[in-house]
Amino acid sequence: MDVSIDPAHVAPTRFWTRLEDGRVRCDLCPRLCRLREGQRGLCFVRANLGGEIVLTTYGRSSGFCIDPIEKKPLNHFLPGTSVLSFGTAGCNLTCSFCQNWHISKSREMHTLAETASPGAIARAAADLGCASVAFTYNDPVVFHEYAVDVAAACRDRGVRTVAVTAGYVCEGPRAEFYRWMDAANVDLKGFTDAFYKKLAAGRLGPVQDTLRYIRHETDTWLEITTLLIPGENDSDAEIHALTGWVRDELGPDVPLHFTAFHPDWRMRHVPPTRPATLRKAREIARENGIRFAYTGNVVDPEGQATYCSSCGSVLIGRDGYALVTWTLSKDARCAACGTVCAGVFEARPGDWGSRRQPVSIARYAAQES
Repeated sequence: MDVSIDPAHVAPTRFWTRLEDGRVRCDLCPRLCRLREGQRGLCFVRANLGGEIVLTTYGRSSGFCIDPIEKKPLNHFLPGTSVLSFGTAGCNLTCSFCQNWHISKSREMHTLAETASPGAIARAAADLGCASVAFTYNDPVVFHEYAVDVAAACRDRGVRTVAVTAGYVCEGPRAEFYRWMDAANVDLKGFTDAFYKKLAAGRLGPVQDTLRYIRHETDTWLEITTLLIPGENDSDAEIHALTGWVRDELGPDVPLHFTAFHPDWRMRHVPPTRPATLRKAREIARENGIRFAYTGNVVDPEGQATYCSSCGSVLIGRDGYALVTWTLSKDARCAACGTVCAGVFEARPGDWGSRRQPVSIARYAAQES
């Protein structure tokens, strides 16, 4: 066994095929990595050991933090509540613009600072008053088995689960994964194959398939984020195409978040996104019939508020991640005209605010021993 792999955190996986040439193909994502004994996939965390694909980071996290759910971003899923967020290491895309590259691009296992079983995470979330647990920071596709087990443990305790993902996954694991997810924010990185190939070493089609699947074949609440990168995916034509596709294929009630790029990872030479670009994207989305379009990573109260799709009244006002206005009735209707707002809402909003609180769940892990 590779000396860099801790046997205590190796877990078997199900989505792979043994090939005639002695290699094993990982069938988790559309990359379909073909690995010889001891080799790792592009994600780095799935490897061929003993002629089988294993996950090498099961039960290990890069750290835990309580966030506002709006930070994921999810604006129509339990607004105002807190979410226990964590990730692991590795990723199955190679985005040059990655904003969490120190985690998702990590090839060093010391990035994984905490050990936690699914049961410990679920217990911690419940005890800390978190309404949900989010698989985030890196893509949960690459730690599929761990995420599914955590989601199952959370469901037993009445804690919901959220996937923050690029949606780059194959059909079989996708179906298993979304049986357990209560909400997902899918990163639709751009709307051309050329963009995906150039900046992420991927393809647009599989992401569109995932979006259609979530929207039409699951009960998972769906929101979409597109990080607008100057000169790469921010043209009016591309935004028209993207928003028109979402309207026609997914429906006008799927919220879209247009967020600002900041120079990072391998694109530090590219300037930050101008706020005007985000506002224009939101305007195009609304013109194309998208009922809930938002701006993110900028100060823009108008672009971050939720409006009634019928009368235009402010339903939820936001100051960053904090809620400052709430006019929804107990059954999620506009107080002014009675129109139902699409989403997953409780009778009253949460009051977590904009706090970000790092936490250790060591004591919960100890209880599992």
